[in-house]
Amino acid sequence: MNSRYVDGEAAAEMLERRWFAAFKAASVARAECEALIEEIETVEAAWNLARVRLAHLESLRDALGDELAELDGQKEPVLVEESARSGVLSAA
Repeated sequence: MNSRYVDGEAAAEMLERRWFAAFKAASVARAECEALIEEIETVEAAWNLARVRLAHLESLRDALGDELAELDGQKEPVLVEESARSGVLSAA
């Protein structure tokens, strides 16, 4: 009968150890999930800013393309000196 008590105690101790191991593993996994969600939020914010910047740059590109198309349609070329006098400076 004493042997049965020892076996039961060993089983309970093993169960307790497994519980603590599972608890620790779950805590580590929770911390990983929390770190990942923070990263996701940071990446989403950066992605949203990049999309806004892309839309702005595409709009600018299209407007400049329209201006180029209009210039191509003119009979007389625009002189660089005339552009400089009007205060328009090119970034190119």
